[in-house]
Amino acid sequence: MLTFIGLGLFDESDVSVRGMDAIRSADTVFLEVYTSVLTGASIERLEACYGKKITPLYREDVEIHADKILDAAESGNAVFLTAGDSMIATTHSDLRIRAADRNIQTKIIHGASITTAVCGLSGLQNYRFGKSVSVPFPYGKWFPMTPIEVISANLKENLHTLVFLDIQKDKERYMKISEAVDLLEEQARRVDAKIPLYVGIARAGSSEPAVHAGSAGEMRSFEFGSPLHILIVPAKLHDIEREYLERFAGLC
Repeated sequence: MLTFIGLGLFDESDVSVRGMDAIRSADTVFLEVYTSVLTGASIERLEACYGKKITPLYREDVEIHADKILDAAESGNAVFLTAGDSMIATTHSDLRIRAADRNIQTKIIHGASITTAVCGLSGLQNYRFGKSVSVPFPYGKWFPMTPIEVISANLKENLHTLVFLDIQKDKERYMKISEAVDLLEEQARRVDAKIPLYVGIARAGSSEPAVHAGSAGEMRSFEFGSPLHILIVPAKLHDIEREYLERFAGLC
């Protein structure tokens, strides 16, 4: 059996009771650490809480060298842990397909996802979100313009855009909201576009998340604190959305 378990948003206490039971009864425990992380908990804290040795997995371990995961699931009960909800990342869907190809039983135990948490924190209505996009760190002359293309297309359809910020886990580098805004503003300048409003969120799922709405200048000056950070580019606000942002996100 291979069980995919979402750990939630922030630390070791976010996992569901069902997920905790599955972890504690597993023979082998893997933790995917490259698409997202629980910034409120180290692997050592997770091991202490769950009472299990945890093997971290990087991109190559899942996408290229997945045999050790599948072998463990073929001979016993293995669990595959991720921050958030396991099936948000396409690679994890692929891993489940490969398990099925080997006649390995699988199941999913869901966790809280940032894609729904941002709605509660921002007050933006979930059915008004269009395609999401990621902003990567530029590398050399590589400066992808996909983010502003997606944002512009969504704004044209009056849809909000959820903007994921890059994580370079090997360098312990997490993109900040101010860095993402700088990149998006440069992209907008190059194509003569305009982003009128941003909503920044930090540490969703923690006891002290930061949420602030405003212009590019406000995003650069507001102190969001430690990671993880994420951005929303809202479309035209509904009256209730605007009031929510005014009351809970400092929108002027």
